[in-house]
This record gives sequence, structure tokens and C-alpha cells, in this order.
Amino acid sequence: MTNISWIAVAFVVLMTAATVGLGIYATRKARTASDFFVAGRSVSVFWNASAISGEYLSAASFMGIAGLLMKNGYDVLWYPVCYAAGYLFLLLFIAGPLRRFGAYTIPDFAEGRFDSPIFRKIAVTFVLFIGFFYTMPQMKGAGVVMGTIMNWPYWAGIVVVGAVITFNVALGGMKGITFVQAFQYWAKAFAISLPIFILMSVFGGYSSNLQALEHEPASIPTLVADTTVAVKGAEGYPANVVTFSAAGTTRVEFPGGAVIDKVTPARAPLEGEDAPELPIKPGKLIAGTIVDIGSVAATKDGKPVFQGEKPVVSGLKLEFAKPARMTLPKGSLAPNAPANKKWLEPFGPLTSKHGYPLLYTYSLIIALICGTAGLPHILVRFYTNPDGRAAKRTTLWVMVMLGAFYVFPPMWGVLGRAASPGLYANNTTDSVVIRLPMALESPLLGQILSGITSAGAFAAFMSTFSGLLVSMSGALAHDIYGRILRPSASPESRLLAFKVSAVIVGTVSILLGFLVESFDIAMMVGWAFAIAAASYFPLLLLGSWWPGLTKFGAASGMLIGGLLSLAAIVTSMLLDKKILTLHVEPLWRSLLEQPAIWGVPLSLGVMYAVSKLTVKHIPADVHLKMLRLHAPEELGLSKNYIEH
Repeated sequence: MTNISWIAVAFVVLMTAATVGLGIYATRKARTASDFFVAGRSVSVFWNASAISGEYLSAASFMGIAGLLMKNGYDVLWYPVCYAAGYLFLLLFIAGPLRRFGAYTIPDFAEGRFDSPIFRKIAVTFVLFIGFFYTMPQMKGAGVVMGTIMNWPYWAGIVVVGAVITFNVALGGMKGITFVQAFQYWAKAFAISLPIFILMSVFGGYSSNLQALEHEPASIPTLVADTTVAVKGAEGYPANVVTFSAAGTTRVEFPGGAVIDKVTPARAPLEGEDAPELPIKPGKLIAGTIVDIGSVAATKDGKPVFQGEKPVVSGLKLEFAKPARMTLPKGSLAPNAPANKKWLEPFGPLTSKHGYPLLYTYSLIIALICGTAGLPHILVRFYTNPDGRAAKRTTLWVMVMLGAFYVFPPMWGVLGRAASPGLYANNTTDSVVIRLPMALESPLLGQILSGITSAGAFAAFMSTFSGLLVSMSGALAHDIYGRILRPSASPESRLLAFKVSAVIVGTVSILLGFLVESFDIAMMVGWAFAIAAASYFPLLLLGSWWPGLTKFGAASGMLIGGLLSLAAIVTSMLLDKKILTLHVEPLWRSLLEQPAIWGVPLSLGVMYAVSKLTVKHIPADVHLKMLRLHAPEELGLSKNYIEH
């Protein structure tokens, strides 16, 4: 978009005003530490389920799933399925016991379960690790939305949105955002559903579009209009890579010239094959250069290489050294788009990119399901229920609400592939829910629908970022300041520490958001889940159900499994950005990018083994604690770990 979409801006302003207004209204009821940290433990089942759903449905759910599914195909359905399925784990194993323990934060549980103030420090560290990883995709969502509707630079959207949300959280704490997040769930459900029905009436239904893809398995989407593609430079890798299909020839014009760093076949030549003849060479292209880019034949000793009866051909991959623009004519095959067959079938571009699709898939499933049961900013919400039974009912309703919401993002991905293939060329599939309505012939209707989805996207990253800020600010103010640095601090000073912490965490999150523009939103959230799955999930599962878990076992498992998973993911991100240029074998590359398949068993195994070696350190009152965790409240055995 070249102009500001004022209608979309108006919708976003209304959503922001409603968010801030609800926060200010609820602030009048937030007076005590209990209000700020756990909303006075008085939130009803319906409102808490709405608030949890609102907090959980982040930018990854509203924008990321649709964008990643459009980009990579139906492998991405594991994300919404497992996001919802993770709550079954919570319902069965964690929600009730966690609430009956009655703390303010998950580090409270860690300390109280093992009588270990030192363990609290370890637990706080992982709250921050997971939280900051989760804030990065929310910040990217803010940058993408504001860049789309306001034509702002990426960083400006992050700064403005981050500042507004930080102000709102510092103002009202948990009680202030509970009503906000409940409202935002219903706003997001409306924004993801209503526009798609209108779009399907124009672009065809979900099933009809899928059938069209199935009938032409070798086809690639074609551009519906002349398209100008803005390509980033080397600093934006991998967004500076454009891959052209081997299925046809594309005429490309470089109106302002370009500097191309590398030109390679999309299919790497096998050992013994000849170096291919390339239609375009690396180097500087003058303004106005026009190149016909087609397929490159694989040869060996000058003779074509065959696979069955067909000669092997490859598309072309261009890597740009400096930002440039390309103009592609209407009807061209969309660059960077996978063929229909690969897009539709299991083990598509997402899971097979390193050559081990089954391993990648299972690791992703483990990360998403177990990670859901280990997210501190979600788990802390169960402390806001009146009792354990209400926490379980809340979880059940959350599953219903999430299931209803996740019906819609795949529809956006399918329609985006059919009606807006230019997003492939621009590497902007993450913005499909914002940009797809603008493909309508009626500009006014398109802007109205885009405004609705923009407001929904705002609700998505605002609600999740708010919850993350409460979780991380609570960890700093309650766990570090109030329980470690100044245990005798007054409630007033703890509230001040909470507000200062919110500003600090918000500022750091904004800075981190600047670094992740080239990463997919849903992928980043998946990494946060993987870290949670290897750290908090084993702690909560074994800590709630196995009396034999010791503080040494729990701490060792969290540190080894969690830190190694974190290190693997950071290494993978650095490899993706080419900051690290190590040669990593495909198997190890898969295990680095999706570490849950080894991180979760490692953490559980270390917890079990070390606990068996340190049985003398099992708390003397462990059986009483087990009763507190599991006995019905009517027996009078449960009591809040934190009472004030």
C-alpha cells in the first residue's frame, strides 16, 4: 500500500481507545497487591475463560497461522490443532492443582513446593526467557499492521503500540487487563470470522478453492495484476531471496537497477552434475534492465539428467545485496510460492525443509502441546479463579472458545493463495488477513473489512503482550523485588515496583522487536512454546503429581533441558540470519530448529534421575503438599500459598 488507509486507522483507533478506556475503568477496582497480581482471585469462569482465550490468541493465532499456512501449506495446521490440544493437558493434569496451591506467580509454586528460595530465582529466569521470546512476534505483528495501514516504517509501529500497551499494564495490573482481554477475545472472534464470509462470497468458498488446487497439482499461483516487488538487502536475509519457479518463464524488470549477490538453482546440483548455465549473472544491473528468468536444466557431462522419463529442471534463486524493486507482469508465476501438490500434502515446505519431515513434525507437536501447559503468562491466570473446580471449568470453556476461533485462520490462508498471490513475491504472507480484503473490486468495502481485521490484529497482540507484561513484571516486582531483594517491602512499594518493571520490560520488548522482522510470527511463538515445554512443563507435571521430585532434580531438569533448548533455538535463528555461517548437517539443523523432541525427554529424565540420587532432600511435608494440590476444597486442606 502506498497511501494511508484512514478507515482502517479509524478502526484501530477505536480498538485502542476501547482498550485504554476499559483499562482505566477497571483500574478503579485495582487497589491491593492481590488485585494487581491475581485480580483478587474473584474472576468468574466465563470471564476468565474469555480473558485466557483473549490472551492466548496472539498475533501468531490471528495473523501468523493464516500467513504461515498460505506460505507453507497444510503442515501448518499442526499449530492451531496443538494450540487447542495443549489445554487438554492443562485440564487433566495442571489447572486444578495449580489453583489449589494459591500463589501469585509460577515461581511462587516453585519455591513453595520445594521450600527453596534459590529455586525461585531459576524459575524467574525462565519466566523472562519465555516471555521475551513470546513478545517478539507480538512486536512484529504491530510493525506489520502499522506498516500496512499507515505506511509507517516497521520500527515506528512497534514503538507506538509497545508504548500504549506498556502504559495500560502499568496502570491497572491483572485486574485492569482481565476485562480488557475478555473483551478482546470477542473482538478477535468477530474480526476473524465476519470478513471471511464476505470474501468467500466474492473469491469462492473454502472447499471450491481447495478443489481447484487439487485439480492442478503441478500449478503455481499466478499474479492477478502487474506487481511491484520490494526486495530487502543482505541485512534482511532471508527476505532478500527470491525464488522463481521452473514451471515457466517470468519477465522481470528492474526499474531502479539492482545489485545481485548470488544466483543459484533452487535445486542444488548433485555430485557429478555440471555447473548450470544461468540466464542472469551476479553483479550490478542498470536501471530498466529486463530479464527473462526461466528453468535451468540439470546436465551431466553435457547431457540432460532424467528422473523417470522427465528431464530434471530447476527454478532460479536470486539473492540481493542491496534493497531493490522488481516489476512482474500480470499472469506471471508468483515467486517464492510452492506448487499446489507440495502445498496441499503432508510434509510440505515447512517440515521437509531440512530433509527430516517426520522428526520435525513430531517435535513441533510436542513443543506446542507441552508448551501450552508450561506458559507462565497463561498459567498465572488460573490463580485468578476462586477455586480449583472453577479453574477446571475455565479450562474446558477455553478449549471451546479456541476451537471455534481456529476454524477461520486456515480459510484466510486458502483464500490468500487464490486471490492475493502477490504476497508470496513480497515475502509478506504474514499480512494476509490485513491485505486480502484490499483485493476486492470495491475499495470502500475492502478498506472497511481491512479495518475490521486490523482492529482484530491489534486486539491480538495487545491482549497477549498485556498478559506477558503482567507475567514478567510480576516476576520482577513480586518474585525478585518482593521475595528476594526486599521481603519486608510494603504493598505500596511492591505496586510501584510492578509499574516500574512494566516500563522496563516493555522497553526491552520493543528493542527485541526490531531484530525479528524477517522471522515468521507463528514460528517465533512455536519457539517460545518449545522453551516452555522443556522447562516449566516438566516442573509442573512432576511437581504436581510425583512426591519424589526434589528441588535438585527439578532445578537440574529445568536448567539442562530449558537452557539447551534455548541455546538450540538461538543458534538456529543466527544460522537463519547468516550471523553464524557454520556448516550444520540437515539432521542437526532440524533438531536445532525444533528442539522439543529431545529437550522435553531430557528435562523429564534429568529430573527423575537427579531426584532419585537426592531422595534425602524430599520435603518432609510433601504428602501434605500433595493433599493441598489434589484434595477438593471442601475438605479444608487447600490454602493459598500467598494470602496478601
